[in-house]
Amino acid sequence: MIEKIVHNDIVIAVIIYKDHEKDGIQFVSPEDYSLQLGSMKRPKGYKILPHIHNPIDRKTVGTQEVLFVKKGKICIDFYSFEQVFLENRQLSAGDIILLVGAGHGIEVIEEAVIVEVKNGPYVKDADKGRFEGKKGA
Repeated sequence: MIEKIVHNDIVIAVIIYKDHEKDGIQFVSPEDYSLQLGSMKRPKGYKILPHIHNPIDRKTVGTQEVLFVKKGKICIDFYSFEQVFLENRQLSAGDIILLVGAGHGIEVIEEAVIVEVKNGPYVKDADKGRFEGKKGA
């Protein structure tokens, strides 16, 4: 299953749950996202032709992240750009989430191993705006 978390017609996150399988390739992010997240299911013997990614100048604003939960269970709280709590989801081993925009906080429910991928470069003093998360809209 794929789920989109949307607030005021803006996608905040896209979750690919561990049970999702669809033949071929399916991108869950539109072409204008700074991170492109897709899912592939290919039969034995299928080949992807050798290729390179050409050096193309790109301009991105903001940071998008992909989290892959390898082990354990986490709860992700979603916040609006105004830092208002919206809703949350629990993810467990095998689930993947693309955090598109707005805010989020994470609580580890069971010891977790998480792989994070995000666009860079990381700008230490300007990249994140931390705030006190409060539940309740």
